[in-house]
Amino acid sequence: MMNKRKKILVYTLLAILWIIGTDYLINQLFLDPQVYLVANKIKALLFIGFTSFFIYYAFVKREENEAVKAEKEKLEALINSMVDFVNFKDGKGRWTQANDFALSLFQIEHVDYVGKKDSELGAYSEFYKDVFNYCETSDEEAWKIGKKSRWIEVVPMPDGSTKTFDTLKIPHFHKDGSRKELVVVGRDITEQVKAEQKLEQSKQKYQSLIEYNPEVVYILDKSGRIVELNPRFEGLTGYDATEFIGDSILPLISDEDREETIQLFSNIIKKKKRIINKELTIIRKDGQKRILRCTAVPTIIENEVVGAIGYALDITKQKETEERLRKTEKLSVVGELAASVAHEIRNPLTSIKGFIQFMQANESKSNKYYEIILDELERINQISSELLALGKPREVHYEKSNMNDIMTSVMWLLESQANLYNVEIDFDRNEDLPLIDCEPNQLKQVFINVIKNSIEADSTKVKINISFKQEDLMQIKIQDDGKGIKQERVERLGEPFYSSKEKGTGLGLTVSCNIIQAHHGEMHFDSELNKGTTVTILLPVTKERDFSI
Repeated sequence: MMNKRKKILVYTLLAILWIIGTDYLINQLFLDPQVYLVANKIKALLFIGFTSFFIYYAFVKREENEAVKAEKEKLEALINSMVDFVNFKDGKGRWTQANDFALSLFQIEHVDYVGKKDSELGAYSEFYKDVFNYCETSDEEAWKIGKKSRWIEVVPMPDGSTKTFDTLKIPHFHKDGSRKELVVVGRDITEQVKAEQKLEQSKQKYQSLIEYNPEVVYILDKSGRIVELNPRFEGLTGYDATEFIGDSILPLISDEDREETIQLFSNIIKKKKRIINKELTIIRKDGQKRILRCTAVPTIIENEVVGAIGYALDITKQKETEERLRKTEKLSVVGELAASVAHEIRNPLTSIKGFIQFMQANESKSNKYYEIILDELERINQISSELLALGKPREVHYEKSNMNDIMTSVMWLLESQANLYNVEIDFDRNEDLPLIDCEPNQLKQVFINVIKNSIEADSTKVKINISFKQEDLMQIKIQDDGKGIKQERVERLGEPFYSSKEKGTGLGLTVSCNIIQAHHGEMHFDSELNKGTTVTILLPVTKERDFSI
C-alpha cells in the first residue's frame, strides 16, 4: 500500500493531467463562448468531486478500515487467549467466528467453519456429531428465551472422560426483532464439578457418621452451646434434640459432675487439648440416671478453636456389670474362706456331738443341759452348712412344683416361731397359679429366711401374696408391719456378713439372693422405718426364661 507522500504525488500528477487534458478537449470541442463557459464549470465540479472521492478513500476511509481491522485483530487475539469456549453465530445458526479452544475441543481446526451450522460441522467430526446436534437444539431454546441464559453441557472426550461446561448463550436481535447474532461462551468447570462432588460425598459421609452413629454425637460452639445432635440423643435422654439446639447441655448433667465438665470444656477451647475423656452422670427426662463415657476433641478452623465435637456412650449397664463382678469376686473370696472354715468347724462338731449324745444316754440327771448344748451345737452346724452352701452351691435339679404347696410347707415349719413372737401370718392361697420350674427345697430356704426376718422385726402381722404377673412371671410378695430398715441399710441387704440384727450373720439373705439368681429371678427390698418392710421376689415360671437381674 502507498504511503501518504506517494498518494499526494500521484494526486498532483493526476490533477495536472486532468487540467491540461480537459482544457485541450474543451478548446477543441466547444468554440461557442457560452458553451465553453459551461464546460469549464462542469470540469471544475468534476475535479472537486474527484478530489473529494480521492481524499475520502485515500485517507479517511482507509483509516477507518485500518481501525476496524485493528479492533478485529485485538478481538481475535483476546478470544484466542481465553481458556473458555467462544463462538459467534449469525441469526440462522451459521458459525461466523470461533476461538482456537473451540476448534481444538471439537477437533475441527482443519475445517473452514465460517457459514456452516452445527449439524453441518458434525459431518467433519463423527465423534462429536451428537454434541453438535445438541448444541443446535439448545441454541434454538436460547433464541426462544430471548435473553442471556445459562446451560450446563457435558462434552465427551476421546479418552473416555468428560468435560463439563458452564455455558452462557446471549442472543442479539435487530430493531425489527429478527435474529442478528448468538454469542456462546462456555467455561470448563470439570474440576469444580469434581470438587463439588467430592465435597458432597464427604458431606454425606459426615452426615451418615452423625445420623446413624449408635452413640450420641454432639457438636458444640465456642460458648458451649449445642450446634447439632444426632437422633440417638432422644433415645438416651428422653428429650427431643430440638429442645437443646442453641442451648447449653449443662442442665442434663448431674450436679456433682457439672463443675468438672465446665473445666474440661474450657481446657479444650483455651488450651487446645486434643482429646478429653470423662465419665459423667446425666439425668434423663423421666428422672433416671445414666452414666456416660464422653469423648470430645476441639474443632479447629484456620488454626482457631471454634468449638468441639464429641461422642457419648451409655455405660450404665457396663458399670452395673462391673459392680456385680466386684460383688461376685468378693463373694467368691468369702465363699472360699467360708468353705474352709466350715470344714474345720464341722469335724470337731461331729466328735463333740457324738460324745454328748453318748453321755446323755448314760446319764439322765443332766438331760436338760445336754439338750441346750445339743441345740447350740445344731445352730453352729446350721451356720457352717450355710457357709458351705455359700462357698460351693449344690447342683440345682429343677422340677415342676406348686408354689402354694411350697409356701404351705414353710408355714408349718415357722408356725411355732410365729406363735412364740405372737405374730400372725396371713397367707392368701391363689389356686389359679401354674406350676413352676424350680428346686423346691432351695425356695423353701429362701422363704424361711425372709419370713423369719419379718417375724423377728417386731411385727404383729406378716402378709404373703402370690400372683401371676406379665408373660410367664410369678410374683411372691412378703410384707410385714415391723420396725423397718434405714434406706442406707436396705441397699446393703444381701451382702455377706452384713445384718441389721444384733446377732445376725447376714448369710441367710446372701444365700437367698444366690438361690433367686440361680432361678433367673429378682429380689427387691422396700422398707420404711416404723412402717415395715416388703420383700418382692420375681421368678420365671419356666427355667428357659432368661430374666435379667
